[in-house]
Amino acid sequence: MNFFQAQDNARRKTGQLMLIFGIAVVVLIVLTNILVAFFIATTGDTLQVTTGGDVFASLPMDVWIWTSLGVIGAIAAASLFKYRAVSGGGRSIGEALGGRQINHNTTNHGERRLLNVVEEMAIASGMPVPPVYLIPEPSINAFAAGFTTDDAIIGINQGTIDHLTRDELQGVVAHEFSHILNGDTNINLRLIAILHGILFIGIVGYGILRMGGLSRKNGAPLMLMGLGLVIIGFSGTFFGNLIKAGVSRQREYLADSASVQFTRNPDGIGEALKKIGGLSHGSTMRAANAQEVSHMFFGQSRELFLNRLMSTHPPLEQRIRAIQPNWDGKFPSVDETISAESMAPDHPSVQGFASTSATVQASPDQLVDAIGTTSQEALTAARVLIDSTDAAVRRAADDPWAARALVYAMLLDHDDELRAHQFTFIEQAAENGVPQHVMALWQALEGADEQHRLMLLELTVPTLKELSHQQYQRFIANAVALIKADNQIDLFEWVLHRVLTKELKPHFEGLRRVRARYQSTDKLPNESAVLLSALARVGRDELADQQQAYAEGASVLQLSLPMHTDPDPNFESLNDALEKLRRLKPLAKPKLIKALAATVLADGHVTPREGALLHGVAATLDCPLPPSIYAQR
Repeated sequence: MNFFQAQDNARRKTGQLMLIFGIAVVVLIVLTNILVAFFIATTGDTLQVTTGGDVFASLPMDVWIWTSLGVIGAIAAASLFKYRAVSGGGRSIGEALGGRQINHNTTNHGERRLLNVVEEMAIASGMPVPPVYLIPEPSINAFAAGFTTDDAIIGINQGTIDHLTRDELQGVVAHEFSHILNGDTNINLRLIAILHGILFIGIVGYGILRMGGLSRKNGAPLMLMGLGLVIIGFSGTFFGNLIKAGVSRQREYLADSASVQFTRNPDGIGEALKKIGGLSHGSTMRAANAQEVSHMFFGQSRELFLNRLMSTHPPLEQRIRAIQPNWDGKFPSVDETISAESMAPDHPSVQGFASTSATVQASPDQLVDAIGTTSQEALTAARVLIDSTDAAVRRAADDPWAARALVYAMLLDHDDELRAHQFTFIEQAAENGVPQHVMALWQALEGADEQHRLMLLELTVPTLKELSHQQYQRFIANAVALIKADNQIDLFEWVLHRVLTKELKPHFEGLRRVRARYQSTDKLPNESAVLLSALARVGRDELADQQQAYAEGASVLQLSLPMHTDPDPNFESLNDALEKLRRLKPLAKPKLIKALAATVLADGHVTPREGALLHGVAATLDCPLPPSIYAQR
């Protein structure tokens, strides 16, 4: 299944969940009304009805209406409350489980190794580097959570760091990245809110049951009504959990398969699953909120009474044999002490920016197929790209003060006079501790091409998410001021601003839903022409070459509009076009991406400027594009 099909399936699955939720609400309304009818019949002065049908028919219409509205209101309020609780995205789940975000300047070798694995996977797959939360549990488990790739996090148990080798850790991380890329994390968060709404009827029933126990008048009927609501509420939750388990089990198989596809190493995730079976703690989670999010975990969070029926994960043995068919069925004995490998350093040290060679040239079709996935070749390319980066600059991306300085340094102009003016502004506007890094980093960045700069920008994002809201607002305002210092926006400045806005804004200002509306680019011909024209103009001086490149992309979309030859000052037309193109439905995007690739590859190669613009456009369109697929050295 490709990225776009997976996204479309996730969107449809969300609709199916809402339909199931609606059916469950209707059933709860009917059952609650029947219960109220019996309550009224048993608390009257005389019992005049003799059958269940009489009891049901005797319920006045206004009681029907108010009871139904009450049930709807209670479920809606409970679901909304829980939805707001998880509206912070992935970090709300990480914090609810008692996790802490791992600082990117950590000196702990195990944590550093984990961050390196996550960074490699993110760069290789073209998605934002997610913050990593460490859960203080001795078991081997992990999860991914978030509504989109921009607010997603990876959660890892301490036991996972302590007991897994780097290859095994990479297998687990690849499994979690698959959940993010396939849209599973969005479904999982919505499922939490839906099930809580159904469960709330049982919570109300429990309250009425207690109230009946304290009441001297009508105590028994109140207790019976409360007990009935408890049964209704928890019965709904039981069947809701069956649905959750069925959805989750299938997705776990797919994520295991994707992990093998991403890493080309079945032993990585296979051996990790075996260690769960061999560790005394297994994958058990002790956190109070663990059961509520059990469907998100890499391994089964706890043993259940109806395990095969209610389990959110397939049996461990079946998962292992699906990956390693020749497994002998024996689990290794896992030492409870910390492994030596988790204490070994896992960070390169490079002076300057070395040239990279682990990049590949792609056709338009290959570029489309690469979106939302990764491969061993892409992981190798990401590792080479990271390892070839100047060590001092690389370390700056991990420090909250130096990371801000690194972004500022990327925005300094080559003109001496303008750069001096920008630096004076930084000294006045930035926080103490930031300006002192800027000039040194600007000099160190002299040898960095667009590919290294974009990679460094992505690596700063999780560090920048550690800022306070006030620091974030100050940082963004300073970055915009530096961009506008020369009264014009160049290509790299535009890409940098798009990436920062898209990946930081959801974290600090809340996620803004982008509702898919358009079935085809045929509905947006002018916007498509603006986008193709912008790509055609980059890296080509001759108008004839630009028009030829535009024609290549336009032919893919069967677009008859002529190329926009006029300049686009400050990318205003491009920004407006992308705002509408973001609302394309998932299955409409591959054709657009193929057209973009055909435009860029019209002359047979990709310049660094073209690659930078393609990166910014793909990110804006929510299409994770591995940099190795379009890099040209």
